[in-house]
Amino acid sequence: MDSNLRNLKDFFTLYNKVTELCFSRCVDNLSQRDLGGNEDLCVDRCVTKFARFNQNMMKVYVDVQTTINAKRMEEMEENARKAEQQQREQEKERLKEAAATAVLTPVQPPVAGNLSM
Repeated sequence: MDSNLRNLKDFFTLYNKVTELCFSRCVDNLSQRDLGGNEDLCVDRCVTKFARFNQNMMKVYVDVQTTINAKRMEEMEENARKAEQQQREQEKERLKEAAATAVLTPVQPPVAGNLSM
């Protein structure tokens, strides 16, 4: 699902829940066309409370998520450094083994005396 569509869906879900909750808490008389003074004030306070709560939760979420992402990046960088160091050590070991098993062939010195030109 597209992230914008998911965000819109989440917004409408939250909106519907807040509307339903505030309506059930604040509206007593369904026979009136308009909200009474107390009902109107109750709905305003209820919606404001949830809006502030949601805003504060998002601030905390952003802070916590930023910290989590920073820790993940540090872990990934540390793992990459360890892997690189391990690779260097393996290469050194391979070169040492290759040097130890290399067979040196002696070079014959040139024969002196019979040089024809």
